[in-house]
Amino acid sequence: MKASVRDYLRERGISGGRAPSMIAGGASFAYVFGAVLLFLLLMEAVTGAALAAFYAPSSTDAWGSVAYLQDQASLGWLVRGIHFQGASAIVIVTGIHLVQTALYGAYKKPREVVWWLGILLMMLTLAWAMTGFVLRWDQAGYWANKAEIGIAAGMPLIGNAIKKLAIGGNDYGNLTLTRFYMLHVTILPAVVGGVTAGHVMLSRKLGPTPLGDGEQVSRPRWPDQTLRNTIAIAVVFTILLAYVISRHGVDLAAPADPVQAYDARPQWYFRWLFELRELSGSAKQLVAFAVPAIIGGALVALPLVDREPVRDPRRRVLYVGGLAGLLALVCGLTIASFASDAGSDELAKREAKASERAALARKLARENGVPATGAGDVFWTAPMARARALYESRCKSCHDAESKDRKGPIIAAGHGNRAWLKAFIKNPSGDENWGRTRLAKTNACMKPFQQLDPVDLDNLVELIYSESGESDVVEDKRKRGIDVFEHASIDCHSREEGMPGPAAPGLGGVGSRAYYLSFISNPKSALHMGHDKDRSQMPRFDKELTLAERDALAEYLVWLRKATPEDLAALDPY
Repeated sequence: MKASVRDYLRERGISGGRAPSMIAGGASFAYVFGAVLLFLLLMEAVTGAALAAFYAPSSTDAWGSVAYLQDQASLGWLVRGIHFQGASAIVIVTGIHLVQTALYGAYKKPREVVWWLGILLMMLTLAWAMTGFVLRWDQAGYWANKAEIGIAAGMPLIGNAIKKLAIGGNDYGNLTLTRFYMLHVTILPAVVGGVTAGHVMLSRKLGPTPLGDGEQVSRPRWPDQTLRNTIAIAVVFTILLAYVISRHGVDLAAPADPVQAYDARPQWYFRWLFELRELSGSAKQLVAFAVPAIIGGALVALPLVDREPVRDPRRRVLYVGGLAGLLALVCGLTIASFASDAGSDELAKREAKASERAALARKLARENGVPATGAGDVFWTAPMARARALYESRCKSCHDAESKDRKGPIIAAGHGNRAWLKAFIKNPSGDENWGRTRLAKTNACMKPFQQLDPVDLDNLVELIYSESGESDVVEDKRKRGIDVFEHASIDCHSREEGMPGPAAPGLGGVGSRAYYLSFISNPKSALHMGHDKDRSQMPRFDKELTLAERDALAEYLVWLRKATPEDLAALDPY
């Protein structure tokens, strides 16, 4: 028994013997794939180490570190692109290598273990790529990984355990990211390295499988095969480098957001399974497990069922036909998946919107940095983003010109500037001002100053404008405006800071940030509504909004005074 086991291991190169220095049939480009794969794996290790020097494996910093590497670090986009696309190159070359091996029966005795290690290596490289995709912690990586974990969680008996182990808690977060990071940079590289070493060692001991049946003249490996390996490596790397440069590395979606839907798609090498799941309806969970298991099992079983020594593909029609059918199925489903996406106008619109949001996030990260609170808050670094969001949710329905429910004066670019003040004084009850308020329908509403001398009107406007604290006030006009005010308005308004007028709001500091803050906090106060608080329909916000939020709105109103519609449109979205 011991002797037979020893003979089995020796025959398959697992024990004893040295790597042959001769190649049956001589050097050939058909034998270069192993060397190319080894080069790509070493390239992934080198570029991965470079990326790790910049990467921060936490849910708050991961996206920011990748964005910095992509957009700001010198040649960071190139290193990241080579690493990312290198994974695809490994899948392609591994696939070609396995197809070639199956086509020429290179899995047959005594190379069964080499074949099995190759299949294991293929599975490990796919897992390696999958664990790396989530490390971006962007919308694409986050939602794709969530879908993958969801599939794993559906496995009978062990599904929930796998989900808990992967996530590291009740939901996605730091523990999820650090666990996948550990898998990607420590465990999987070690396992892949070990399997690769075993695969290469056995392959070298047993030598390449001759391309044809029968005896063939053996020739030295050096230098002919080594030269071919070098040429193949150079060609593959050149193609990879050209592709990476043409794409400027690889994309980066907006920061991961658990509450914002995203059309997650797996990497191209999983698209066939994605499409198969979509076509399977309610059975998609079963299909996701059963089909890969069946394919994997069939590949593992090949050396056990195809035991004849014949290697010529033309004499192995059943097995070659099965391989061709499998490739046709995988390629067909992959093409169908991409075609389905390409034919969806709604998906194209959502993807365009997602691309715009990603571009905005990266622009803001370059210009303003990523907040310490996390990459998701990068959108709040846009100019007055929080104030504009507050205005959108709290003020727009009552004050936007396009709102069907408008109940108050229009607030837009130029609000509070000289032209706005002049129009307001001339017609305070106009539709764009108080025309839709309850106040406009009472005798307490301010009367229009249609008959005021144009020069006096300009002087009065300058006086009121000066209360805002702007630096471009024309002093002579302001002084003359005092006389106009005392003649026309002093019976109603007061210019003393913090004091209401006898019958109307106080104008001390009107238009300033402090005045707006006070008004937003409590518009019903005597300072802003005179002595009849019931005339104001606007709610007070000192209970609903924080001081910082109210101050942000006040700052936004001050900015609007000198803004144009073009300035408003040019602001980054949030």
